[in-house]
Amino acid sequence: MQKLSPDFYQRNDVLQIAKELLGKLLVTQFEQQLTIGRIVETEAYNGTTDKASHAYGGRYTQRTQTMYAAGGCAYVYLCYGIHHLFNVVTGPANTPHAVLIRAVEPVKGISIMLQRMGKPKADFSIGRGPGNVTKALGISRLHNAKLLTRNDLYIADDGYTLPAGDCMITQRIGVDYAGEDAFLPYRFLVKENPYVSGENR
Repeated sequence: MQKLSPDFYQRNDVLQIAKELLGKLLVTQFEQQLTIGRIVETEAYNGTTDKASHAYGGRYTQRTQTMYAAGGCAYVYLCYGIHHLFNVVTGPANTPHAVLIRAVEPVKGISIMLQRMGKPKADFSIGRGPGNVTKALGISRLHNAKLLTRNDLYIADDGYTLPAGDCMITQRIGVDYAGEDAFLPYRFLVKENPYVSGENR
């Protein structure tokens, strides 16, 4: 495995990055517990012009300030006071683009993931949906703003190539508040993968 470099994240095209993250490995190693999931679903959030983005209109708050960092760090926030959601900050500094990791397919450390999720046996809910991604991989608000060049939290390329035609593009999930921007084709997923959240269409 090779960690993705800052150059990968610091490009301007958040949609291209969201698409290219499919098939990459999200790796955590906390307290000597290694867990790895292959990314199978992402959503792009296109900065200040995207009504679904936390940074829409240039919003800059204690929560969103991480989005304005140079690409290549984690943006982790608490949703509904329950779920930690893991996003990858992309673009150059002061360009608040982000990619939400919506689903991963477990690759390594499945017994650890089950323990974290309080599940007796493996099923397709492990890593399905952004809240389950963070539960399975042990990611929390403590990791907000951490660089993805660390040894305990990073995204890597193991040479896997998504087969041609296996990438589907749809509108995002749960952003009805964004009006017309809710219909933008900013969600990327691996076709027919059972770990994909929502409707695989």
